[in-house]
Amino acid sequence: MDIDQYIGSGILEAYCLGLLTGEEQADVLKITALYPEVKAELDAVELSFEQLANLTAVEPANHLKGRLLASIDFGADDFSLSADDLPVLSASQSPQPWLDLFAHLIPEEPVDAFNVNVIRDDAIVQQMLITANTDAAEEEHSEFYEGLFILKGSCVCVIGGEVYALGPGDFVEMPLNTKHNVTLTTPFVTAVLQYRFV
Repeated sequence: MDIDQYIGSGILEAYCLGLLTGEEQADVLKITALYPEVKAELDAVELSFEQLANLTAVEPANHLKGRLLASIDFGADDFSLSADDLPVLSASQSPQPWLDLFAHLIPEEPVDAFNVNVIRDDAIVQQMLITANTDAAEEEHSEFYEGLFILKGSCVCVIGGEVYALGPGDFVEMPLNTKHNVTLTTPFVTAVLQYRFV
């Protein structure tokens, strides 16, 4: 076997990128076990890809990060939710624990334009489980930060001229004294509406 030709063929890079079939991957592993030079080159390629990933990595915006994590159900199994000790929402997360806990309050097909159930109400925060089939008109608040955590459905929220497309798992909080509105993009949306007091 011509080791230099094998190394130059691009198969090691394809292996690192996950582009090979199971049989091709097994062949690469067999060859790296037989030829230390190939193993050393594979290690170097893996390190180069890792360095490139670190150099070009960006932290996604909260609403995108939450959507990505929610789409793979990240953390849903480790996160337990209690109706007696609901957390103050501050970032996107998996909606599943909320959907499971409050399934009995969520209508399959909403009849009313706006269905509201208060699920937490104290000096820090008020949270309401809402199901709406109508848009929310433009408003602004000075006495609390309004947050919206989408459990089902999708909408577009305009906050101070910035547009946010929100779906299951997304959380957004409106700054004080900032005009905002919500337009549904599905027939209805189920969400946690949060008022975090100043």
